[in-house]
Amino acid sequence: MSDKKPDIETITSKVVYENRWMKVKEDRVRRRDGSVGIYGFVDKPDFAVIIPFDGERLHLVQQYRYPVGQRQWELPQGSWEDVLDAHPEELARGELVEETGLTADRVEQIGQLFPLYGTTNQSYRIFFATGLSQGPSQLSTEEQDLIVGSFSVDQVEAMILSGELRDAGTVAALSIAKLRGLIS
Repeated sequence: MSDKKPDIETITSKVVYENRWMKVKEDRVRRRDGSVGIYGFVDKPDFAVIIPFDGERLHLVQQYRYPVGQRQWELPQGSWEDVLDAHPEELARGELVEETGLTADRVEQIGQLFPLYGTTNQSYRIFFATGLSQGPSQLSTEEQDLIVGSFSVDQVEAMILSGELRDAGTVAALSIAKLRGLIS
């Protein structure tokens, strides 16, 4: 048995704000040296980022992102607030259809990252989707302004370098796919 104290121990935890998509929590904590403090963070469900690739083109979505006040290009992504225990691959397949109308013969998880682990406990799984077939999208009310576009890998890389595409999850997911040799 280890006598090592935890780095940070939770003394109390309370929800200070909550809505359908997130909780903001404030925890009273004790650090290893015995000092007491607080830690606030956002508690959100995990989400999926999907890389739809037809062998030549990547399929991206663009929508207005309220917190930054801009329309942004990104890979299809999301969570199901009403189905918190959804299987990650089922979530990825569902989000792909919902946002793009695409179904995939193959969906493979290629990574899992934390977007802001100093601020939220949320993580995201990255899925590579191939064998794509087009059907109707199933946009939610929040996604009614969403548009879909397909781009070559070179075009997407140019969008990243020019600042036209600034979604960190998209950049990280594409980097993992490139490092795994799935796109070039």
